[in-house]
Amino acid sequence: MAYTTIDDPSAHFQCELYTGNSTTNAITFSGNSDMKPDLVWNKRRDAAYNHVLWDSTRGVTKYIASNTSSAEATFGYVSSFDTDGVTFGTADQAVNTNGGSYVLWNWKANGGTTASNSDGDITSTVQANTTAGFSIVTYAGNGSQDQTIGHGLGAVPKMILFKNRSNSAYWYVYHIGTGNDTMMYLNLSNAAQSLSSQFSTPTTTTFNVSNENSTFNGYNTNTDNYVAYVFAEVQGYSKFSSYIGNGNADGPFVYTGFKPAFIMLKRTNGSDGWFLLDAKRNPINISTNSAIRVDESGAEGSASKLIDMLSNGFKLRGNDGAYNGGGNPYIFMAFAENPFVTSTGIPTTAF
Repeated sequence: MAYTTIDDPSAHFQCELYTGNSTTNAITFSGNSDMKPDLVWNKRRDAAYNHVLWDSTRGVTKYIASNTSSAEATFGYVSSFDTDGVTFGTADQAVNTNGGSYVLWNWKANGGTTASNSDGDITSTVQANTTAGFSIVTYAGNGSQDQTIGHGLGAVPKMILFKNRSNSAYWYVYHIGTGNDTMMYLNLSNAAQSLSSQFSTPTTTTFNVSNENSTFNGYNTNTDNYVAYVFAEVQGYSKFSSYIGNGNADGPFVYTGFKPAFIMLKRTNGSDGWFLLDAKRNPINISTNSAIRVDESGAEGSASKLIDMLSNGFKLRGNDGAYNGGGNPYIFMAFAENPFVTSTGIPTTAF
């Protein structure tokens, strides 16, 4: 039986709900009290506003949006990343309007402490949490093909999200489920695009970037600045994989090795969007009325009987082509609420 190395997932990932107040708003996390976030992803639930992402490497005043190609912008939405939460310092419809309903997804890297990394052809700035398999990598492009960049994880990444900070450009996505010759875009609903030699298989020390897709400002345009969110799989805590839909209301079961707290998925052969669900917004199975599109600004939508989050994975409960079309391939990333088996070999269902 597979054991986890992380008995308390909330020490590294937490989802939090809050209500805006149009003034200073300190959000305290409800899980592990020592979880200082380094990547904060915000979405208003009850109205159509952009997703907003901040991280402690770029700084709390710098933000990007998952549903747009826009360059990094500067605004003082966030006052601070705190030891057990985050504080918003201004009124804004997207993040802190009075009475607005919001969700935050939060990952821990290295407490804001970065290091220069010269493992690759391009020197990077890395903030790595090797325990949880997550690093924030920033670098400046050099315009060359097949350049390697150090990520600091000491494990092979399974998923990487790239964003050009300097100019308008698509979000590029590497996922183990689509492989090296396929490109996906986080801000678009497009099917996976076949583009040869876009990625080489990441290693325990580096991933590679190319400038071949320069039409969209690539992810290695000369002198442009980039951020990459890099994820390696940790048994019992995170999973990056794929499944095939069966087109039935009694959909496939997908094993993760933990009860999911967060799932993001995408059909790869069609133009269905990126869907995001979490156990905080819908703690009672089966998850309904809680789907959020990552590639759109829309309010939280309705998706009846979408996903059943179980103690060791999730099961599809419906035949919508966006998540369970017959014969369709899907990729996903998931993070744990509870491991199925603790580090001492005891099933969490025994507690």
